[in-house]
Amino acid sequence: MGYENIKFDRSSVFLVTGGAGFIGSNLCETLLNMGYKVKCLDNLSTGKKAHVDMFLNNSNYEFINGDIRNYDTCLKASKDVTYILHQAAWGSVPRSIEFPLLYEEINIKGTLNMLEAARQNGVKKFVYASSSSVYGDEMALPKVEGKEGNLLSPYALTKMVNEKYARLYSNIYGLDTFGLRYFNVFGKRQDPKGQYAAVIPKFIKQLLNDERPTIDGSGNQSRDFTYIENVVEANLKACLAPSKFAGEVFNIAYGSREYLIDVYNFLLEVLNKNIKPNFGPERKGDIMHSNADITKAKKMLNYKPSWPFEEGLKESILWYIQNLGKQF
Repeated sequence: MGYENIKFDRSSVFLVTGGAGFIGSNLCETLLNMGYKVKCLDNLSTGKKAHVDMFLNNSNYEFINGDIRNYDTCLKASKDVTYILHQAAWGSVPRSIEFPLLYEEINIKGTLNMLEAARQNGVKKFVYASSSSVYGDEMALPKVEGKEGNLLSPYALTKMVNEKYARLYSNIYGLDTFGLRYFNVFGKRQDPKGQYAAVIPKFIKQLLNDERPTIDGSGNQSRDFTYIENVVEANLKACLAPSKFAGEVFNIAYGSREYLIDVYNFLLEVLNKNIKPNFGPERKGDIMHSNADITKAKKMLNYKPSWPFEEGLKESILWYIQNLGKQF
């Protein structure tokens, strides 16, 4: 892992919004294991109660059942907090196309509430989740910060607005904000169920149950799949990044490129399955290819992702084999 030697002041308090979700719960777990105090703010709309219950016996953990759309909730949750790791949002490009008003409320208003609460409470660093979807129809690979195309979904628009607001809060109010553009994160505790489930956990679950997965499109799409431990590293290192880089956004990925059909075949091999996939229509709002240039994060955040795709995928498969029946 790339964060073994990271140290914060022992009095540091972290607020993880969306802490009952996939990425948020992994952040909570890591910080608690490091011995720091962690507040988790989540309304459990997409997060899971099981991701809260597992930490309740830890005296350093506090769960706040609240909604980021409520400013007073954000203000109370961020009181006496040193670092905010803002993960709370509704994800999924297709779902955002169905519910654009809800995405506006949660992802934009909710993030603005958190930014203002952080400013009022004198929070030291505000690290927030953005998305590779902000690159839109920009065709050039790898994706480089500052070279974005036309946005393709309400979800992508919400993340771009978050970035603009965060930069304003750095420029106008002096709040140290750091935006992390996640590229197709996967790993333990990612939900494999439902219409909007991410592709890797969904495929793993279906193959373990001897079901026939459906690949949207030809399978020739490529993604920079990023194992969760690399994302945890990026969040922690952003908390320690120099204030002179506040307001910036960073690609967070491994910097590789995997084709979906190759990922599927790799899963078949590891799971010892022989199941041919169905091929369905392409999803609206999806991009064909995605691959990150992570040079900026390496230089400014000292980001050194240590988990390549195949190692992370093997770890994920092992976790799902051990936990699929328990949590999902």
